[in-house]
This record gives sequence, structure tokens and C-alpha cells, in this order.
Amino acid sequence: MIHQTAIIDKSCTLGKNVHVGPYTIITGNAKIGNNTKIHSSCFITGNTDIGSENEIHPFCSIGNKPQDLKYMNEKSFLTIGNNNSFREGCTINPGTKGGGLYTKIGDNSLFMIGVHIAHDCIIGNNTIMANQATLAGHVVVENNAVIGGVSAIHQFCRIGELSMIGGMSAVENDVLPFSLAIGNRAKITGLNLIGLKRAGYKKNLISDLNKTVKELFNSDSVLNHVNNINSSENILIEKVKSFILGKTDRGLCRYEK
Repeated sequence: MIHQTAIIDKSCTLGKNVHVGPYTIITGNAKIGNNTKIHSSCFITGNTDIGSENEIHPFCSIGNKPQDLKYMNEKSFLTIGNNNSFREGCTINPGTKGGGLYTKIGDNSLFMIGVHIAHDCIIGNNTIMANQATLAGHVVVENNAVIGGVSAIHQFCRIGELSMIGGMSAVENDVLPFSLAIGNRAKITGLNLIGLKRAGYKKNLISDLNKTVKELFNSDSVLNHVNNINSSENILIEKVKSFILGKTDRGLCRYEK
């Protein structure tokens, strides 16, 4: 159902059973997937491709120009997967030339009131961003990560898989997968043990991961030490090792001993 007060450009494409509420505006080359519900007073524009089964609550702004002074109106893109929920007042910007032209969001995630996702961010699946959490440009958030309310992530940071950022944190560095981080400036305080157990990982894998992470941060050089780790029999350690050896612009968040 499309409300009579909604404005939808002819250049936009709507799938089957799309609901568009009162006073919502959809412009540019936006594409909306099947069974997506867009509530009242939303603004969707640009080269924005939204998948199926999403729900977009009032006053969201999706696909508007990046807040980047280097942006020169180049053709850039925003893609959103399936079954995501964007609560009231979320803002999401497309990419820029300096970041590969794409902002990408996966599937099955919850973005609570006032979340901001800046240009060139890459967000995985099954993530949660709580109220007023913000991502600066070029941030990567891996699968199953949780970012607490009123937390801010510095540009170019990576938030590892199944990690959890405590509320009101300021994150300046990469957060290791499966870890807990909190504070201003945020430090790793341990592993996300509850999250790991809920995800079904066996106790011995979690125990070995915990031991390995402590050894890493007690060593003289995390980077040198990680190369000596045999992680072939523990998928958790393998993911942490790959994360540490991956491309980083910000370095690792410190471990609070």
C-alpha cells in the first residue's frame, strides 16, 4: 500500500507488497525490495538499493549525500540487504570516490533510534547498533557485532566478529573479534564469553582462545607473536589471527590487563 501523500519518482523501482507511509519521499534511482515497509516521513534517495523484508521507521534519511568535504557529487552507491530494521531517525550515507564508492549493509540487523552510518562503511550480518551509536566513514563492522548506545567509532576502524562495544564508548582502534571493549578511549577488557556460548562454540575452543589472546597482549609484539601461533585446529583463533594480520589503518585496541 502506498499512501496518497507519499511522493515516489518514476525513476524508482518498488517490489511486490511494498508499504509506503504518509509524507515519505523516494527519489533518485532508489530500488525497494519485496515486502519492505517504509513508515511515514522517511526520505530515500540516490543510487540506493534496499532488499526485501526491511522495515524503515519514521524520519529515517537513507542515501542522502555523504558528510564529506571531499565528496564532489560523484556517482556512488548504497546497498542494504534483507530483513533489517531501521528505527526512528537513522541516517545512512552512500560511498565516496575515496572509499570505493559503496556503503554496504548486510542482512538481519537492528539499527536503533538515531543511528548514523557514514560513507563507505561496510556492515555484515546480524549486527546490532543501539540508540545514537555512530560510525564515521570507512568503518568495517563484522558479523554479529554489537555496538552500545551513544558510542562513536572513529573512521577506518574495524569492529571484529561477535565483539561487543559497551555503551558511551569512544573507539579509536580496531576491536578484536570475540572481544569486549569499553571506555573513552576504548580498551579490550576480555572476551565476549556469553556471546561465544550463545553462538554454540565449544568450551575448549573458547578456553584456548582466551589463553591465546592473553598471551598475545602479554608479548613484546602482538604482530610478531601472532605469526608463531598454530591456529589450524581452532576456528576462533584462526579468525583472530586473520584479523590481526589483515589491513589496518588504526592499529589494535589495547588490552586492559
